[in-house]
Amino acid sequence: MVPLTFIRPRVIPCGGRHDPVNEKGLQHYVKFVDDLLAAGIQPMVTLYQWDLPQALHERYGGPLCKSEFVADFAHYARTVFKALSPKVKIWMTFTEPWIISTFGYNRGVFAPGRSSDRSKDPEGDSSRECWIVGHNILLAHALAVKIYREEFKHSSGGEIGITLSSDWAYPFNPDDEKDQIACSRFIDFFLGWFADPIYRGYYPESMREQLSDRLPVWMAEEINLVKGSNDFFALDYYSSTFVKHKDSPPSADDFMGNTELTWENGKGETVGRESGLYYMRSNPQGLRHLLNWIHDKYSPKVYIMENGTSIKGENDVPVDEIVEDTFRCDFYRSHIESVVRASVEDGVDIKGYMAWSLLDNFEWAEGYRTRFGVTFVDFANNQKRYPKKSAQVLGELFARHISGA
Repeated sequence: MVPLTFIRPRVIPCGGRHDPVNEKGLQHYVKFVDDLLAAGIQPMVTLYQWDLPQALHERYGGPLCKSEFVADFAHYARTVFKALSPKVKIWMTFTEPWIISTFGYNRGVFAPGRSSDRSKDPEGDSSRECWIVGHNILLAHALAVKIYREEFKHSSGGEIGITLSSDWAYPFNPDDEKDQIACSRFIDFFLGWFADPIYRGYYPESMREQLSDRLPVWMAEEINLVKGSNDFFALDYYSSTFVKHKDSPPSADDFMGNTELTWENGKGETVGRESGLYYMRSNPQGLRHLLNWIHDKYSPKVYIMENGTSIKGENDVPVDEIVEDTFRCDFYRSHIESVVRASVEDGVDIKGYMAWSLLDNFEWAEGYRTRFGVTFVDFANNQKRYPKKSAQVLGELFARHISGA
């Protein structure tokens, strides 16, 4: 299996249900899927990863407008389903809606950059907009799932879900009950925000308590649409953190459950080795803990859609040193061991594991300098590829542990 994300503006450049489809763009993906299948590779397609067409932001504020955003996404999803069902057997509607909601409509660091911080944005409201956006993404996801199940699933036998991301949380002081509760609250605000409505039909209690009327209320017809709108749990995991409780009231723009995050606990122990990004620390045990948390709360089958690491200073050394990526090799050995143990020893129903990533590529705010690939790409010299040692290690791990590898 290989995951790939379709670029929404490539299919419908202006994004709306009354806008023209770019047939050349759509056929690009049809050919790409056909080529994968011809090579014996099953594609796992994501419909949307953070690329709202500019026209929809200008017309109605994108996901801030429930009716228009949901209807336009449904049209886009149906367009892609028509072109590629039953060739594609595994679909994801959105990837990491937490990032879309918080980074785009609270912190203002990702597009469209909305925030209460007037140095970033003249009109955003960090206290409310991220919760509205998350709510409307869930509705758009659920309507796309309904369309797939009613119009396409019978002919393809495929499955559909949404990809959620989360760090794992350890208490800063494991003997402090307030820190333990803060960890639960952190996971609620990170993962439960989207998973609880899908699997349980409501938002986590901790979110309802903290946010009150700022958290949108589910209408009966909405929750009937959203609840059960996952055939599997798709997870992205990169890092873990220590969590401290706060005795002060949460700020209006808080989206982390009124917690303080640290890389060291009260004993001075670090949560994991530092990668090329200060906010990502290698903690394989956290992945196992998170898989068990998901299993205990929702009992789904799980696909790990993204798991990988960058390396500190990797972009500043010669190619012959870059390809000897021992840190990344150790990362994959330890994390895949945690996945195997979660499956074999803990009973988590794991259906697949995808490493991030096959190639060095564009890493959003990090651009091209931060590298996650198991293949080095020389962007300055015609994008020539050089397999890293981690590519060989991954192949060996897959052959040893993963059925069908």
